[in-house]
Parts: sequence; C-alpha cells; structure tokens
Amino acid sequence: MANESKAMFGLIGTITSDVITYESGATFKGIGGILYQVAVLCGLGEEVFLYTNCGQEIYPEVEKAIKGWTALHTQGISKVSGRGNQVRLHYPEKGERLEILESVVPALNSNKIIRDLPDLKMLIMVLNSGFDIELKEWRKIVRRSSCPIWLDIHSLALAKKLGVHRNYLSLPEWEDWARGATYLQANKQEVASMLGHPKVLPDEKELDPFGKKALSLGIDAIFITLGKEGVLVFTAEDSMKISAPQVENVVDTTGCGDVFCAGTAWKLAQGISPFEAASFGIELASKATKVSGISGTYALTVNQRNKMRKEAR
Repeated sequence: MANESKAMFGLIGTITSDVITYESGATFKGIGGILYQVAVLCGLGEEVFLYTNCGQEIYPEVEKAIKGWTALHTQGISKVSGRGNQVRLHYPEKGERLEILESVVPALNSNKIIRDLPDLKMLIMVLNSGFDIELKEWRKIVRRSSCPIWLDIHSLALAKKLGVHRNYLSLPEWEDWARGATYLQANKQEVASMLGHPKVLPDEKELDPFGKKALSLGIDAIFITLGKEGVLVFTAEDSMKISAPQVENVVDTTGCGDVFCAGTAWKLAQGISPFEAASFGIELASKATKVSGISGTYALTVNQRNKMRKEAR
C-alpha cells in the first residue's frame, strides 16, 4: 500500500453475525461489529483499511453488504474457516444488553497492521468480541505507531466464554491496553469493570478520578458514553457532558456507540477539539437509532455527508 498523504484510516476489530432481540419482540438479523465504523467512515468519504479475520460462512454476506463501498480496502480481511463470530444480543427494558457469543474467529496477528502503520492518519481499535487480538500483539502495534490511536474497550470487560450470557468482570489490566492510546472510549458499565466493581455502575464522584487516571497514562481525551444521556468527555484542560438529542420512534440502538466512535474520530482527524468532535459524533449516533444494520448506517452517513456539502456551499 502506498499512500504518502496519509489519507487512510486503519480499523482493527471483528465482523459479527448478529441476532438482535428487544423486549418489545422486535428482532433484527445481520452482520455488524467493526463494519459499523467502516460504514460511517466510508459513508463520509474516507479511505479505510480494515484488519479483521472473517469466518468463511459469513463472508459472502459481508461481500454483498460492502459492495459499492469504494473507499474500503479489503486486503486486510483474512478469511478463516468456520462460522465466524456468531452473536445473540438481547436488549431488556432496563440495564445493559445481554450477549451470548456462540463462536469466534482466531485472534489477529500484528504483522500486516505494523507494515501499514506509516501510511495511516489514524488507527481505530475496537475490541468487538474480546477475542480480537492478544495484548502482546496489541502492544507491538502501539509501540510502532506514530499516528493517533483510538481504543474502544467494548467487550474486553466481558467474560471470555461461549454459549452463555457473558457477565461483566473486573478488568485490572485495562491500563496495559490503554497506555499509548490517544483516545479512549468506554461506557459506564465498562468503566465499572475497569474500576473493579462491575456489578455497581460508577457515580459522578468516581468518573472524575477515573478520567484523571486515564489522562495520566498519556491519553489526550476520554469519551465515556452514557446512552441516551449523551457522552462525558475528559481532557487535561476540562471535562464536559454533551447531551444527546432526543429521539422518538427508535428503530435499533445496536451500533450507536460504534457510530459515535467513527464520527468523533473523523472530526478529530481534521483537528477539531474533542468536545466539538464528540458533539458531532453523538448527533450522528442519535440519527443512527432511526435505521438498522450496516447498510442503513452507510446510507444515513452518505446522506449526512451530502447535506454537509450543500451547507458548506
């Protein structure tokens, strides 16, 4: 890959095949995982290089879904035997979603990613399954990277078990994963795991020292997503809660944190402040609740890009 202008985002994560159910009885099926971030960045017109292992059984569905995403470079997608990451997600009326991971793909090797690091303007790492990459391989990437790194803790806080509901566990090793990242994303439940009490969500008194601890690791900005309440942003200069727009007639909330990640990272790569970038990301994520799946997310983002172009004229 030759890209002297460093015009490309690198994305590391896992493609999942999801069955999503709600307490209301609504059900959605489709592929997701890291493809939500890909859909947003490609929809915004960015060049994207994706690094992932994809199960052969779901690869035809992946190919069909990403057909026409001309900004996506697929050389980093490795087909592996088996069903891929099969996931069942259930959203109760209250509380965190319930996840059953039925099968996984092998963890990524860092070699391909390290080879391309000099050409990337930003690297986004999303731990979609918690099985995505081993810590030693991740540390190799961080040591060799000269571009900003966004790390989404996501499923790293879940028990590494198959076929049962994955409980949240304490995550004392989170600092080893986060050290060297430029931006860190987690929701309140994941922060609870990092604080060592996964069964009790942190209050505001705990979030502030957590933010300061993360900043002490060299992170420039921490984004704690709060669901429909918005996002809490910490930097060395300030902290701010950014409220999410009110949304009625929500269709599907799956992938909203991923949309926030990609939208915010897109703005950060343009030199926008973390607070302004998060405002854009949370607005885009709110709009994403009105659509379902990666195809809907891609179409939404293309429309958003066209709207921004018109407004800029």
